[in-house]
Amino acid sequence: MHLLLPAAACACALALSGCTGDAGDRDHVVVTTNILGDVTENVLGGQAEVTVLMPPDADPHSFEISAQEAALLESASLVVHNGLGLEEGVEHHVSAAEEAGVPTLEVGTHVDPIDYTSDEDRGEPDPHFWTDAQRMLLAVDLIAEAGAEELDGADTDALQADAEDYRGEIEELDTWMAERFEALPEERRSLVTNHHVFGYLAERHGFEVIGAVVPSGTTLASPSSADLADLAEAVDRAGVEAVFADSSQPDRLAQAMAEEAGTEVEVVPLFSESLTADGGGADTYLEMMRSNTDAIADALTE
Repeated sequence: MHLLLPAAACACALALSGCTGDAGDRDHVVVTTNILGDVTENVLGGQAEVTVLMPPDADPHSFEISAQEAALLESASLVVHNGLGLEEGVEHHVSAAEEAGVPTLEVGTHVDPIDYTSDEDRGEPDPHFWTDAQRMLLAVDLIAEAGAEELDGADTDALQADAEDYRGEIEELDTWMAERFEALPEERRSLVTNHHVFGYLAERHGFEVIGAVVPSGTTLASPSSADLADLAEAVDRAGVEAVFADSSQPDRLAQAMAEEAGTEVEVVPLFSESLTADGGGADTYLEMMRSNTDAIADALTE
């Protein structure tokens, strides 16, 4: 765990931080991504104010923050971030907070990360660990441990109780996902996605990742005509009838497959890298995972 020395007292001029300088102020935890933000709120929300920088329905690879939010990072009691290269537009702000002495937790490096298998990113660590609920159990433990160590006003017994309650919910999720996927015959457990985001889910539940329209782990890359043609050939060979795409861009993906590769397949939207606003179908981590599991299982059963 990468935890640095406790941060200096928060600057009162930062309106976002809510600091007043009083001894009774709550500690302030800042989280980069909204998926980890939801988990952190469940674990530490009873002990600290939790601020999530990434808005709903945003792309973690490309979202950026304001100067005021960057200053907020440097006054936090604890910064929780995904790491492993996911928050490409925010990484330098997290580094600046570390240099300022803020305690930080890079969750991804501590959950036994796997490497990408795609040619473009081969050998690089895959940051999308949340698609494996078992690794999110590790994330809960890490966040609880960091909170107990770094939050001055924390009631550690209450914090651990909240963490255990949420752990139980994720354990139930993991069991349910395994049961849903076990009903799929092995020959139908093939995944094609818009970019390489479900490697951990594939490892956990026995899927084969055939390929991705964007042959990379980041949405900032773009597929070439040759990439799409290669993918279409792989889809044909595997007999795959569905491609899974982030819910923000299923139509664009379908058009690319049809126009560039000459292949028509069903495009099934998933919530892959961001939670939604309330009522959007994936406004919590648990809801996102259940929705995606149902969508994958239903599409590959038909």
